[in-house]
Amino acid sequence: MTVVVIVIAGCVLAGSGYKMYRDALNHQGLESKVAEIQSNPSYTTLSEMPELYLDAVVAVEDHRFEQHLGIDLIAIGRAAWNNLTSWSLREGGSTITQQLAKNMYFTQEKSFIRKIAEMFMAFRLESSYTKDEILELYVNSIYFGDGYYCVRDASQGYFGKDPIDMTDYESTLLAGIPNAPSVYSLTANPDLAEQRQQYVIQQMVKYGYISEGEGKKLLQ
Repeated sequence: MTVVVIVIAGCVLAGSGYKMYRDALNHQGLESKVAEIQSNPSYTTLSEMPELYLDAVVAVEDHRFEQHLGIDLIAIGRAAWNNLTSWSLREGGSTITQQLAKNMYFTQEKSFIRKIAEMFMAFRLESSYTKDEILELYVNSIYFGDGYYCVRDASQGYFGKDPIDMTDYESTLLAGIPNAPSVYSLTANPDLAEQRQQYVIQQMVKYGYISEGEGKKLLQ
């Protein structure tokens, strides 16, 4: 009986999530939403950003980004276990694609229905756009604190320069902020931002984006 109840509850949640996903697309189509982001005068292409910054973003936010199809089952499983053991929704296991879907269409409210809708939207994004396009849209639509909602505004606001001119130190510092913008804002909590930067660099070393020696140089 318990299994039946769980299956029924799962079907209800999936149906509600799919409805939220369809309602979002009916309100504004995906191509229109993407065009809206790209119309921002501050929109920055991948070629206008340092490769090390992009590597840092992927390493710290979604190191299996190139392998998954929108969701990371390993990360979701880990998050689900941690949430069950803590009786909370503190972890989401979101991929870069899921985060982009959330930023484009949904609120920050933590709910299972919103999470399911986000997954459907992530699959839609992955079937419609390349990984480079998704990553580019992501860094142009995430919040960096202090009122900066895209990488160019954040780079200019924090460092007084365009993204392509960021140093390796600045690139790894900026990559860590979106995880918790109010906590890691460079103006509000520079020390915490640097602590987060250390984690970014550790992840880059762990997943082979830079060597251990290069990581140590960035931390000096």
